[in-house]
Amino acid sequence: MHLPERGPAQARIGISVAVPEPWATTLQEARTGFGDERATLIPPHVTVVGPTVVDEAVMPAVWEHLEKVANETPVFRLHLRGSGTFRPVSPVVFVNVVEGIAECEQLERAARSGILAQDSRFNYHPHVTVAHELPDAALDRAFTEMAGFDAAFDVTAIWQYEHGDDGVWRAQRAFPLRAP
Repeated sequence: MHLPERGPAQARIGISVAVPEPWATTLQEARTGFGDERATLIPPHVTVVGPTVVDEAVMPAVWEHLEKVANETPVFRLHLRGSGTFRPVSPVVFVNVVEGIAECEQLERAARSGILAQDSRFNYHPHVTVAHELPDAALDRAFTEMAGFDAAFDVTAIWQYEHGDDGVWRAQRAFPLRAP
């Protein structure tokens, strides 16, 4: 996983749609079962803004920005189904977003503006990672075993996570979606 360097008085954050229970546990257990050591460090999610380093002093401005984005975004349906992969470009297997793609893309564009404006290494593709940087056999197994995965839920908030020194991504603050 590509993580930007963080200096003193800085936080490494990410903005995501959290996958709710019972699917979060199912996805985390699957990721663990495929041998992905990061499974317990990264809650199941759809990334909105990937790992980003910000000065701790500007976090109130980040929260204000995310509050504005959330206030302008309506609740939407997210449907996860089947498996996909970024191989051979990147050794990743994921669960597909099959409903809510446009809404995720709009959310990503809005969130990745203003104080969080940045270039991205890859084009945005909403998904839930279930295997990352594993041997090919494990990636193949993840692709096969997750092909039948199916879950749908309403996205009611985006979350700001922080990456701790212990490598764990922790939810810090929710921003409820409020647009009519």
